[in-house]
Amino acid sequence: GFTGSFAEFLVFLRTDPQFYAKSGQELIDVAGRHAKRIDAGLPRIFGVLPRLPFTIEPVPEAIAPGYTTARYIPGDPNLGRAGVYWVNTYQLDQRPLFELPALTAHEANPGHHFQIALAQELQQMPWFRRQYGPTAFIEGWGLYAETLGEDLGIYTTPYEQFGRLSYEMWRACRLVADTGLHALGWTREQAEACFLENSALSELNIDTEVTRYIGWPGQALAYKVGELEIRRLRALAAQELGERFDLRAFHDRLLSVGALPMATLTKRMEQWIQSQKLNP
Repeated sequence: GFTGSFAEFLVFLRTDPQFYAKSGQELIDVAGRHAKRIDAGLPRIFGVLPRLPFTIEPVPEAIAPGYTTARYIPGDPNLGRAGVYWVNTYQLDQRPLFELPALTAHEANPGHHFQIALAQELQQMPWFRRQYGPTAFIEGWGLYAETLGEDLGIYTTPYEQFGRLSYEMWRACRLVADTGLHALGWTREQAEACFLENSALSELNIDTEVTRYIGWPGQALAYKVGELEIRRLRALAAQELGERFDLRAFHDRLLSVGALPMATLTKRMEQWIQSQKLNP
C-alpha cells in the first residue's frame, strides 16, 4: 500500500519507529518468539533433529559497535554447552524487526545451529570431520535455511517477506561489491552505494558489512555458490523423483555426514537421487 517510490520506501523502512525495538530485551524477545515458531515446524521438513539446544544472547557490549547483526557461536555436546545465537542490540534504530525471521532462520534453526549441532553429534565420525566448516557448505546452508522459512510459514507479514527479499538482495549486492572492490578498483563509497540503493539494510549494517568484504575477499561468493548448489540439488531431486520426493529424507541425507566440499556433496546427493529411483 505504499504510494511513493522505491527509494522513498527504503527511507520509510529505515526511519519509521514501528519497525524498531524500544529496548535490547525487546529485540531478544522477538527473536526468541520467531525461534520457537520455527522450532514447532521443524519436524515437518526434517526427520533427524539435533539434541543440543541453543540460547539467544546479546552481542557483548565491548565488541557490539563494529560487529555484525548476529552470529552463531557453536556449543559443545560433550561439555554440555548449548549453542548461542548472538543478536546485536547496539544502536537499535539500525536493527529492523522485519529482518528477524530471516536472520533467526539463518543463524539458529534450521540454519547454523541446526547443521553444526547435527555434525557435532556424529560420534562415528573423527573429531576433525565433526568440526569441519567449509564456507560454501556452512554459509550456503545458512542462506538455504532462510528459504526454508517459506516451507515453515514464518514470514507472516508483507514486511517480514520484504525483509527476507531484502536479505536476498543484500547477498546479491555483496557479490557485486566483492568483485568491485577486489577486481575493478572500486572505492568504499561505491560499494556502500550498491547496498544503500538496492536493499533495506541499515546504514550501520552496510558500513560494517563493507568493512568485512574489504578484509575477506571471496567469502561473499562462497555463500552463494553453496546456496545455489543446494537449491539446484533439491530441484533436481524433486524433478527426478516426482511424487516420491520426500523433503525430510532429502534434508536428512544432505546433513547426515556433516559439512562437505561442494563437489563431494554434489556427487553424494546425485548418487542418492539415483538410488531412490532404483529402490521405490
